[in-house]
Amino acid sequence: MMTFGDYVVFVDESGDHSLTSINAEYPVFVLAFCVFEKERYADRVLPAVTRLKFKYFGHDAVVLHEHDIRKQTGAFAILTDRAVRARFLDDLNGLMTATEFTLIACAIRKREFLARYANPEHPYHLAMEFGLERPGRWLDERGQRDRLTHVVCEQRGLREDRDLELAFRRVCQGSNATGSTLALDLVMVDKKANSAGLQFSDLVARPIGRHVLLPDQPNRAWDILQGKFRTSPGGRLEGWGLKVFP
Repeated sequence: MMTFGDYVVFVDESGDHSLTSINAEYPVFVLAFCVFEKERYADRVLPAVTRLKFKYFGHDAVVLHEHDIRKQTGAFAILTDRAVRARFLDDLNGLMTATEFTLIACAIRKREFLARYANPEHPYHLAMEFGLERPGRWLDERGQRDRLTHVVCEQRGLREDRDLELAFRRVCQGSNATGSTLALDLVMVDKKANSAGLQFSDLVARPIGRHVLLPDQPNRAWDILQGKFRTSPGGRLEGWGLKVFP
């Protein structure tokens, strides 16, 4: 039995992966990978997320979902009060700033992708391939090559989950840019699972997509996230922590 690694990876998406109907306002698909050191995650991240939920909702069963926060629906209807919204967003941004994790993301520009390829690959699977290569290398650099790291994703449906698992295994078995095997194992959980790590990856994905689409537009969330990306030894982000394709 392989020894478990020191890190865990959580993955979530922003935008849909359909190439037949492209949202004119958001023609991008983003897959965000948040890599947490396990001890720090257990000792600091989980309590901090719980405290935030207790403060605003009185319980910790609520799931921090970017869409619901932005649309102020469900439990987040409290954010229709401007004063409450300002305090909540300040606290949420403070939590994101204070939390230590490494961010890796892949963004697929769907219009350009369709224009370049006659038979384009499934955007989710392609983003997963690009994404897995990078945390795989990052983990190798930290002595995790022979230790098993779990990659946690949300379930999306029986067929989609089966196809994703096949694509995941293919990448881990060497179908990647380096041709090397990756000591990663896929864990798929119900969308309703109250996983703090998945909530982080959900919260970061859309700000990344907005930056890719409108890099010159003010983006407070992006400003917070910039310092969390994996970068080259010289500090380069593109291709290291953020893969934009094509």
